[in-house]
Amino acid sequence: MPSIVSVRFYAELNDFVASAKRYCDIECAVAPGQTVKDLIEAQGVPHTEVDLIVVGGESVTFEHRVVDGDHVSVYPVFESFDVAPVTKLRTQPLRLTRFLADGNVNQLARYLRLCGFDTTCLGAVDDAELVNVASREARLLLTRDVGVLKRSAVTHGYFVRSTDPKEQLVEVMSRFHLCGDARPFTRCMNCNGELAVVDKKEVLEGLQPDTRTHYEEFMRCPVCSRVYWKGSHYDKLVALVDDALRESEVAREVNGP
Repeated sequence: MPSIVSVRFYAELNDFVASAKRYCDIECAVAPGQTVKDLIEAQGVPHTEVDLIVVGGESVTFEHRVVDGDHVSVYPVFESFDVAPVTKLRTQPLRLTRFLADGNVNQLARYLRLCGFDTTCLGAVDDAELVNVASREARLLLTRDVGVLKRSAVTHGYFVRSTDPKEQLVEVMSRFHLCGDARPFTRCMNCNGELAVVDKKEVLEGLQPDTRTHYEEFMRCPVCSRVYWKGSHYDKLVALVDDALRESEVAREVNGP
């Protein structure tokens, strides 16, 4: 007879589980030698969303092999509880503030840069290259592709739930507790370079006549040379950032740590 184990997912991990299986024990038939990582991902949950696994009252790693009768409890990231006594699933914290955005969340990448967060975004590249860059540059991968998060080489990643870029910004800032780390208008929205104050005379030739007349303070990206100033668009961007900061704090209060 096949070996049977039960698995239960907690909190937001249920976003990935079939509706009929959410918030309850799921009975699963397992093959000999099957790892708990394979068991978890077979239910649709990418391992990058998981930070603690308990089997029979003891914390285990992804490589733990399940056996008949095991009860597996799977938890997302703990933000406010002390889990030091249990086995952590990765040597580095799951929460990083260096991001790699998949092409399917490219506008989110621009908004994160607007808020001052180091965010690389790749265009039309295959999953292997995406994973390679995330690993090589130690970046947390943001994507709406569950499949890429299931790749074993991905150690830090997050599935973005919303499809609206502004809502995505609030979601990510709330999820990763980023409000206190925001440094708006310090990065280039175009390429992620860190902006530097530049003298007006150094950029004068590239400015439109109205800009030359009405503005004195400028910043420039040392990577792509794009020039920024507090033009007519500035107030709208300030409002976008302020709204995101406020809404992410409200979301944290509503959803808890």
